[in-house]
Parts: sequence; structure tokens; C-alpha cells
Amino acid sequence: MTQRIVVLGGGTAGWMAAATAARLLGPAGWTVTLVESDAIPTVGVGEATIPPIRTFHAMLGVDEADFLRATGGSWKLGIRFEGWSGQGSSYLHAFGRPGTDVGGLPFHAQWLRARAAGQAEALERYWLEARAAEEGRFAHPLDNGDSPLSRITYAYHFDAGRYATFLRRHAEAMGASRVEGTVEGVERGAAGIAALVLADGRRIEGDLFLDCSGFASLLLGEALGVGWVDWSHWLPCDRAVAVASSADAAPLPLTRSIAHAAGWQWRIPLRHRTGNGRVFCSAYLSEDQATAELLASLETPPIAEPRVLRFSTGHRQAFWAQNCVALGLASGFMEPLESTSIHLVQAGLQHLLQHLPGAAAGPDAVAAARARYNRVMTTEFERIRDFLVAHYYLNQRPERFWQDRRAQTPPPGLAEKLALFAGGGRLFREDDELFNAWSWLALLTGQGAPALGHDPVCDAWPLARVADRLARIEAVVTASLDHMPPHAEALARLESLPTDAALAAC
Repeated sequence: MTQRIVVLGGGTAGWMAAATAARLLGPAGWTVTLVESDAIPTVGVGEATIPPIRTFHAMLGVDEADFLRATGGSWKLGIRFEGWSGQGSSYLHAFGRPGTDVGGLPFHAQWLRARAAGQAEALERYWLEARAAEEGRFAHPLDNGDSPLSRITYAYHFDAGRYATFLRRHAEAMGASRVEGTVEGVERGAAGIAALVLADGRRIEGDLFLDCSGFASLLLGEALGVGWVDWSHWLPCDRAVAVASSADAAPLPLTRSIAHAAGWQWRIPLRHRTGNGRVFCSAYLSEDQATAELLASLETPPIAEPRVLRFSTGHRQAFWAQNCVALGLASGFMEPLESTSIHLVQAGLQHLLQHLPGAAAGPDAVAAARARYNRVMTTEFERIRDFLVAHYYLNQRPERFWQDRRAQTPPPGLAEKLALFAGGGRLFREDDELFNAWSWLALLTGQGAPALGHDPVCDAWPLARVADRLARIEAVVTASLDHMPPHAEALARLESLPTDAALAAC
């Protein structure tokens, strides 16, 4: 029997869902229908991504050069955090990994030991992606043995509105259909939702409904009454003002996150424009003041009017209820501090495909799949939350907003990580959590988290030998930079070559 998937809402989340379902479930006989209204605007400020998006594109068969051209995209090697530890401070959370294992132990363990003894350089010196980002260089991975050039890890900056259009083209080419119209009612049935009722009276029936209706959460939240888990006590920023400005002449392959008195500001370089936004807490700063400060801080002239977004941090009490799964803003929200918004859509789709019951599954199997999906997605959100909270908790700024963040009690998972790190520099990745030990290392050392002592098994190697190994790693990274052209040059070459040749030449 044909299974019918109905996606409510377009934008990035909706078209990611439609393209995925059409590509992977269409061949099995599923139909995919996306319902959106031209009269309802999308949020559309999510312009920075993290490396898992490349896996998503590979699954869809997306050509990278075609995608970058269509979306005004550029490459990204990490995020620079400016001012989070006080005026003038800066560190980079780069993609990939620093160094290589030393004496059979993780690089970070021996580096922390050597740093404490004054025998190590700054972390970024051993991290190719970090140094390339700061120097404005980019290259795709090379077939070069164990060289850091062979494992370059990257993501993208792109125009979210253009990205939705790009994915729509892919989804429709793979069989998804689009219905334009405004939903005015939801018909309930034995399975949960039976049909969407449009303003003109049309009924869109389905078996599985994907709620991509944004903050409104029209299906999961409104129609099915699934409540909200509020995290604003940990992440109190509840506003953002965004504005586009003209493009940089030579964009760096990094996102900037710049702390200010009541929150932080993003700067995202695309080829045709720059994305800017201030994230702040309305209890400490007014919308008018935030807008004025954003406009005054722009490094290139504005090319659009600023707009204010209002939000609350948290997630729905369930991500999948009855026959409805929420994705994107309909399922939850966390500020884009680490560029995780699009990734959470991708993760929701990935886990849904892993848990989707077969045609012959009985009610017990369906209930078990739904329960496990909700548990997995809740954990995914919680671990990303802990990483974001750590940025605030470890700040060293003087303003009242930041003092209040230091005074908060961290979530239990974060408290455990901080205690393990403080007790010997130990870092652990829990199951499949998004941020690995290297990400935590960049954050914790970049913001001055204390680490008392080191892993005792490090002492099996003499310190002088460790320092020599670190020096050789730094030299290899330095030499590798010579093989990476300027980011602007790589982008220019992308524009000038046919699609098939562009990626191979960059």
C-alpha cells in the first residue's frame, strides 16, 4: 500500500525533509507532498553550517560546485570567538582535529601536559583548519597519506533562502510535489492527523506528517498539543536582530561570533553579501538599542532593512507524537552560536529514517520506534545545549549579563565534563554526541577552563620527547599551509569553471 508523507512548511527544514523523503523513500513507493504558503515568510537567517552537511549532500547526490554557485556559498573551516574571555580575547573552534596521537595517547592529553610545563605552543599552531581559516586559505582534502592535508574538514556558508530553492529543485526532480496554500484546519483521525484543510477547502491527506511550520508548530504543538520544555534559565537570549551587508572583497573561511554586553553578534561571509546579526536577552537590552548597535558595528554597508526575531530556547516535550514528526523550529530552538540549526534538521531526518517502522509493523513496534526516537532526539538536543551553555558559563566578561551567566548552575552533563577536565584534562565523547573531544578542547582551553594536572599515563613519555614531537607536528602543519591557496582564489576559480571541473580544480 502506498504511504503518503505530507510536509507542512517550506524553507530550509521543509525542503530538506521533502528532498530526503523523495530520494530515499520515493523508490519504495512513498509519495511526498509539501504544503506551503507564499504569504508566510520563512525565518531564513541560518547561513552557517557544520561538516555533517556534506554527508547530507552526498546522500542527496548534490554536486558541491552547483550548490555553492546556486546559494552564493563559501567554504567554512571553523568559528572564531571574539571577546568571550574579555576585551581583545579570541580563539578558534576549528573543524577537523589538531595534531596526531603522541605516544599512543590522544594529542590533547600530551599537549595539555606540555602546555602546563611551558613546552607547547597555542593549540591553533597544531591545527591546520584553524591556521588556514585565520590566514584565509582553503583546499579540499588531498590524497597525501597521513598528512593533515588528507583530512581537511570543512562546511559552508550560504544564503538560506537560495538553499531552500535549490533543495526544492532537487526534491521536485525526485518526485516530490508542492501544493501552495494556507492551512486553516487540521482533521484528526485514529492515527493522529488525517488531513490538512486549506483555506480554499482542499484536503491534503497523509499517513505521516512532517511539521516544518517553524516556531508556530501548527501540527505537533498546536493540533496535537505537545508541550514545551523551556531552557531559558540556561540560555536566556530571546531576541535576534539580523541584517545583510555588502560582501567582503576577500572573505575568510570562518564564521565570527563576537561577544557584546548582553549577548553576541554573528558575521557570516557569503560571496554576494555578508550575514550579520545580534543575539541578545531582552531583559538586559532593548530591541531598538540592539538594532542601533548592530548597524553601528557593520564592517560593510547594509543592503537591507534589519528585522527582529523573537524566540525561546528549548524543545517540544516529544519530537514524534502519533503520526507527526516535527523538524527544525517546529521541534525546538537553540541559538545559532555553533551553527547547529540546520544540523538538527538533518539529525531529525537521519534518526527518523533509522526508526521508521516497516509496512508490516504492529502498534507495539511503532510505539517502541517512536519512544526511542524521542529519547535519541532529546539527548541530541541536551548535549548540544550543554556545549552552548559552556560558552556562557566560562565567560570572563564584566557586564551584568555575563556575571549572571557565570553565577548559574550548569546542567548536570556539563558539570560532569567540567569536573573531569579540571581533574586531569580528561575529555570524553558520549556515544554519538555531535561535539567531539577536539571541539570541547577548543572551547575549554579557549575560554580558560581550569585543568589541574594531567593524565598520569602521559608520564610514560619524557617531557622533552613530547615537546620534540609537538614541534614536528607544528612544522608539518606550517608546511601544509603552503599547499592551500587563498580562499578568495578558490572561490574565483569556482565561478570561472564548468561545474564538473570546478570542484576538482579547487
